[in-house]
Amino acid sequence: MHWMAFTQHGRNALRQITKESSDRVLHHPLLFSCQGVRYRRLEVILTTKVDKLGKAGETVKVAPGYFRNHLMPKLLAVPNIEKFAHLIREQRRICQPVEEEEVKVIRKSEDNMSREFEKAARRLENARLVLRRFPNIEKLRSRASKDDPIELRAPVTKEELVAEVARQLSISIEPENLHLPSPLSAFGEYEVPMRLPKAIPLPEGKVQWTLNVKVRGK
Repeated sequence: MHWMAFTQHGRNALRQITKESSDRVLHHPLLFSCQGVRYRRLEVILTTKVDKLGKAGETVKVAPGYFRNHLMPKLLAVPNIEKFAHLIREQRRICQPVEEEEVKVIRKSEDNMSREFEKAARRLENARLVLRRFPNIEKLRSRASKDDPIELRAPVTKEELVAEVARQLSISIEPENLHLPSPLSAFGEYEVPMRLPKAIPLPEGKVQWTLNVKVRGK
């Protein structure tokens, strides 16, 4: 609570000082030298991370108009003079450990997600999806021989496989994760190629991830 109160106090102080600075901006010695001289740049201290400029606490040079119209009103930066620099140093000294802790938590979370993805991929690789379908009776009767494949009344689509993976294996995948140029149209066993992130290591001896699917009669 102490550091939160200090941070709030620091923000209020910055808001008050920058308000006073903006009221007398034409007379501030640091800004006055830049009026009418467009090629000169102003040294400021960033109070927070700003894209394409730098991190909190860093000293950077910006155009006076950019500082006056964008950075200063939003308290993103203050002029590089001692009374501002001291306040920023104290605020960074107290808040820095919290920021480092948050970064560690994010990295830990990313590592956990990677392990979960790999675990799910191996479950998909080792499992077998079983679907039951009705045969196409007309084509079943007109088969030339018993060795001919038995066609399905309704082919199995990629979307149906995704839904069955969620129902049978409790794993959520997207249609884009399966390489199935055409629906499964006959009874039998299939190895459907899967498209998973390259960061997930393949099982030894495998060149691609596959989903084992068996389509059988009801």
